Amino acid sequence: MLKLTPEEAAFCEEVRAFCAQTLTPSITARVRAGMRPTPADWLYWQAALHAKGWGAPTWPREAGGTGWSHRQIYLFDREVAACDGPPQFHQGLELIGPIIYAFGSEALKSRLLPRILSGEDWWCQGYSEPGAGSDLASLRTRAERVGDHYVVNGQKLWTSYAQHASMMFCLVRTESGGSKQSGISLLLVDMKTPGIRVQPIRTLDEQHHVNEVFLDDVHVPVENLVGEEGKGWSYGKVLLDRERAITISYGPRLLRQLAYVREAAAQVATPTGPLLDEPVFQARIAQLEIEILTLEAMGLRTLEEIQEGLDSGPRGSMMKIRWSELLQTMTELWVEALGSDAERFARPGQGPGEDDTFETAGPMLAYLHGRVTTIYGGSNEIQRNIIGRRALGL
Repeated sequence: MLKLTPEEAAFCEEVRAFCAQTLTPSITARVRAGMRPTPADWLYWQAALHAKGWGAPTWPREAGGTGWSHRQIYLFDREVAACDGPPQFHQGLELIGPIIYAFGSEALKSRLLPRILSGEDWWCQGYSEPGAGSDLASLRTRAERVGDHYVVNGQKLWTSYAQHASMMFCLVRTESGGSKQSGISLLLVDMKTPGIRVQPIRTLDEQHHVNEVFLDDVHVPVENLVGEEGKGWSYGKVLLDRERAITISYGPRLLRQLAYVREAAAQVATPTGPLLDEPVFQARIAQLEIEILTLEAMGLRTLEEIQEGLDSGPRGSMMKIRWSELLQTMTELWVEALGSDAERFARPGQGPGEDDTFETAGPMLAYLHGRVTTIYGGSNEIQRNIIGRRALGL
């Protein structure tokens, strides 16, 4: 457990007071039920944080961020989770925003970074394609330069929240020949551009999270190229490392979810008393807590190295594996604690108070959606290959 300085203790109190004043009952109810925030919830939360000056906890001050230390970032995440607050939507803030800041032109920075901070732009990620998921370098979406535009043709797959997005960061092939990784560029695409079609995909949890995105003769201004043409693979790798490293803030959230599991198990009667008092169930809870605390310690170390500009090696891949597996274990235990009550499904878009299945259906939806965590962001099999190459030289 961290020993807080007086300044850190005051900071934690400020975060708790802000959450108490700002979080709505609808948002906290969804979080406590294990359900993802709605887009409206995310936009409300981002706008509120931005107005407070906390819109980008991990960004440097010169980019419009807080400039917080790694300990402040961790404490902020911990206190928000303890108040049943949601995480911030990460596509703009943690993925493309830092890439624009590091590699984008001054025009892109001045135009797009403020809109990410305020939540005016909602971003989606145009990476995976049919036949190019974990083997992303096999992507076939092409961008041909014609005058002052790129003309893009291709298809993206599993694009989360594209139906709500105003912008997409998109890996495209601008050159052929050489290695698969060469000739890939990173473009920023306005989703209102003619030629873009979004086709929904319904997932196992009966929700609409992901989509197919078809691009037919989509004209993207050349100034929306990030960095140099043909260098997109390098930028994309940095972005993927950040995506995996996002899990450094998930330890406090997993611990909070563990408290929800305990609360559910305390209400379930067995022939010998509450399920929470059963020795075998207690042992499973204790083991899960130990593993979450270990992940949390690794996250703190990684966050400190990131802020010091150090290479944490394959630890982002290690953490992605452990977080995804622990989340799946957590949701399995949650559903098990609820028993048959967890089988009642919430309707798509259902919110608290609409009927009495909300609190029991949420964990089942979380369990079903959690199946994908060992696949997205690079499957855990791919992550183990990365660890083998970068840590073991295999």
